[in-house]
Amino acid sequence: MASDLPQSILFCCDHNAVRSPMAEAICKKFYGEDAYVQSAGIKNDLEIDGFAIAVCAEIGVELSRHRTRSFEEMEKLGDQLSSFDLIVALTPASFGRIEDLTRFYHIDLEFWPIDDPSGKGEGRDDKLAAYRKARDQIVAHLRQRWG
Repeated sequence: MASDLPQSILFCCDHNAVRSPMAEAICKKFYGEDAYVQSAGIKNDLEIDGFAIAVCAEIGVELSRHRTRSFEEMEKLGDQLSSFDLIVALTPASFGRIEDLTRFYHIDLEFWPIDDPSGKGEGRDDKLAAYRKARDQIVAHLRQRWG
């Protein structure tokens, strides 16, 4: 059963290059300006992934202008972790890190296990299939959570 959309949502993963930017962009596409939505990663050591851009474009979601950022960079830019109503971790490592970073805040935390598509598949078609699977898992979680 779908619940009310929070006012602010942060999606997080390991590098903010595949899963969390896809979740941020798809959430914005589905729910528009009904919520403030951002994403970040434990580290910022990769650029946005080209396969993530491609599979999001297939469903009309723009991702090519996304710039990766870590939790620390996000806070330097003015988005404090304590200001989010909900933080959704998409990887076990990011869930552990966000639990540690927010242990003194009253913030709802959720873990949505999304498969890591990076490094999967031999050829382009196999790789795209892995990224579509991750994208579709995100879509399913969003629809289940907020309709």
